[in-house]
Amino acid sequence: MFRLFLVCFLILQFLYSNSQIPQGYYNSAQGLSGVALKQALHNIIKNHNSISYNSLWSYFQQTDKKSNGKVWDMYSDNPTGTLPYEYTFSTDQCGDYNAEGVCYNREHSWPQSWFNSSTPMVSDLFHLYPTDGYVNGKRGDNPYGDVATTTWTSQNGSKLGYCGDSGYSGLVFEPIDEYKGDFARTYFYMSVRYYTEDGSWQTNNMVTKSEIKEWALKALYEWHLADTVSQKEINRNNAVYNIQSNRNPFIDHPEYVELVWNTILGVKNISETSFSFNIYPNPTTDNVNISINSKTDFSSAQLNIFNNLGQKVFSKKLKEKSDNINVSSLFSGVYIASLTINNNTFFKKLIIE
Repeated sequence: MFRLFLVCFLILQFLYSNSQIPQGYYNSAQGLSGVALKQALHNIIKNHNSISYNSLWSYFQQTDKKSNGKVWDMYSDNPTGTLPYEYTFSTDQCGDYNAEGVCYNREHSWPQSWFNSSTPMVSDLFHLYPTDGYVNGKRGDNPYGDVATTTWTSQNGSKLGYCGDSGYSGLVFEPIDEYKGDFARTYFYMSVRYYTEDGSWQTNNMVTKSEIKEWALKALYEWHLADTVSQKEINRNNAVYNIQSNRNPFIDHPEYVELVWNTILGVKNISETSFSFNIYPNPTTDNVNISINSKTDFSSAQLNIFNNLGQKVFSKKLKEKSDNINVSSLFSGVYIASLTINNNTFFKKLIIE
């Protein structure tokens, strides 16, 4: 069982290790929760490089290109079945349309009417996606949510209909399961990126300016948990960072969702129980520094290192929040370091060269 877990964990950690987060990017957010964390993340990602609206067409070729070179349209893509249609960049750009499969355009997943089409929101790539023009039009300005009574279904299974989420019963748009987490983390980004910068924004059934209403936040949180961060999102996060010089924190650190909105989501005492640790340098050849970020006091923390067979090859109790570990006796390769504090365990990949 542990070896199966280890294989899964190594794959997951490989994805996250390739997220290319700049060193120290989130240092000012460490140890925070609630409003304090929200403000810290806002300060980290604000003042991004604002691009022009017209440039989105070309930037989509960097952010939303499939491996086959086609447009990655989450309103028409079907990862588990037959694709109803695919689009070619530039050639199939909208354009007029009167049905699905005609052309793609620029979807503001956070509708631009909600922020009066203002800059820089109107061209912020983190919430703009290339999507089928007709499906985009059917979605309109309706909130995202879970459909209970369907009024229309797209060719890939996205639905428009009346909401079944507790707290709201109006029209909502529901993307397919494979992309629900993508849109949820998009909304978490928008809420934090424009926190305190939303004076002219609109209030409607889903949001109060940049604040996501409780019913919607809980629905998006369920989407976030069910559809975890994918390699597609990681690659897109990196691509947008290269264009806008800011990142989506909830792709880099999915745990920030619970930490920011724990009181609304009903996650108990997360600010007291949450911790993380850093390993550096990583990769290393002989020594690594272990730095623990924890809001709780602890008498000791248990550090274990496992090889790729699931065998424990190193173990040590740490008495302080920082320690230097000699790993020169270990062979070159990929290892898993686990740190346990107060019955909570956190994992990181360790590379020894």
